Amino acid sequence: MKRIYCTLLCAAGFTAASAQIGKLDEVDNLKKILETTNKDTVAWLHGGVLQVGLNQGLLHNWAAGGEVASLTVNGVFSGYLNRLYHNHIWSNNLDMTYSLFYAYSNRFVPRKMDDRIDFTSKYGLRLRPDKDFFLTALFNFKSQFTQGFDYTLPGWEKQPTSDFLSPAYFILAAGMEYRRGTDMTFFLSPAAARLTTASTIYTTRAPEGAFGIENGKTSRFEFGAYFSGRYKVDITPSLMYKTRLDLYTNYLAKDTRDNTGKIVKRDNPGNVDVLWDNLISWKMSRFISAVVGATVIYDNDLPYSPDYVDAATGEVHQKDEPAKNLGWVQLRQLLTLGFEYRF
Repeated sequence: MKRIYCTLLCAAGFTAASAQIGKLDEVDNLKKILETTNKDTVAWLHGGVLQVGLNQGLLHNWAAGGEVASLTVNGVFSGYLNRLYHNHIWSNNLDMTYSLFYAYSNRFVPRKMDDRIDFTSKYGLRLRPDKDFFLTALFNFKSQFTQGFDYTLPGWEKQPTSDFLSPAYFILAAGMEYRRGTDMTFFLSPAAARLTTASTIYTTRAPEGAFGIENGKTSRFEFGAYFSGRYKVDITPSLMYKTRLDLYTNYLAKDTRDNTGKIVKRDNPGNVDVLWDNLISWKMSRFISAVVGATVIYDNDLPYSPDYVDAATGEVHQKDEPAKNLGWVQLRQLLTLGFEYRF
C-alpha cells in the first residue's frame, strides 16, 4: 500500500512540475511574441537588465608609476513593466546608473563618475485592431541621486554643481505613438509641457541662473513639441543593443536681453534639446557580461565655458579636460565588465 501511495505521490508531483514548466514556457513564448508584435491579449510583461562592475588596481614599487590603489564601482539598471489589456497598454521604463571612483591619492574620498534617474510612463489606446498606432499620454521624470561636483575646480567639495531634484525635469505630453511590441516605440507630441526645478543654491550663483532657470527662481515652465523613440534588438542570443532618442523644442523660447535691450542669449524654438542614449550588452556567460554605453546631450540652456573663475582670488583659469573641444555637447561614456542579471 505504501508503495502505491509513493507511486501516486511521485506521479502527481511530476504532473504538477510538468504543468508548471509548460506554463512558464507558455509565458516565455508569449513574452517573446509581444516583444516585436502587438497582440490582443491581457497580460503583465516585465523585463530588464542589472549590471554591476568592479575595476580594482594595486601598485607597489612600480617603475612605470600610476595610481597606487584604486577601485571603480559601476551600476546600471534598465527595466520595464507593461500592462496589456486588449487595445489598451500601460508601459513603464526605468533607467538608472551610478558609478564611484576611489583612489589612494585622494585618501579614497569617493568621486562620482555617473549618476542618473530616468523614468517614463505611458498610457496608450490602440486606434484600430489592425494598426500599430496608439493615442498616448506620456509622463517623464529625470534627475540624479546625489550631489555632483566639478573635480577640476579648486575647493570643489564646497561647490556642488547639482543635487537630487536640482535639476529635475518633468514632461507631460499627449500625442501619437507607433509601437511594434515592447522593442520598438516612436512617440510624437505637438503639445508637451516641461517643468525644470532646482534649488536657489544653484540658480543664484551666476547672473544668468542655472539649468535654464532664471537667477533666484526655483522652476521654469516650457511648452513645446516632444519626440521620444526607443529601439531594442537582440543581434545574437548573447549580444543586445538598445538606443533611445529624445527631442524637445520650446514654443515659448525667446532671446534674453539686458537692461539696454542688447541680446545676451539667443534662444528660439529652433534650439532643439537632444538626448541620445546607446547601450550594448555582451553576455559572456550566465552572470558575466561586458557593457558599453554612451549618452550624448545637447541643451541650449546648459552652456559650456572653457574657463572658470577662482572663487578665492577672482583669477580666470582654463579648465583641464580631455574632451573640452566638444563645447556645449554633454557626453557620458561607460564600460562595465562584471555581473549581469537579466529578467
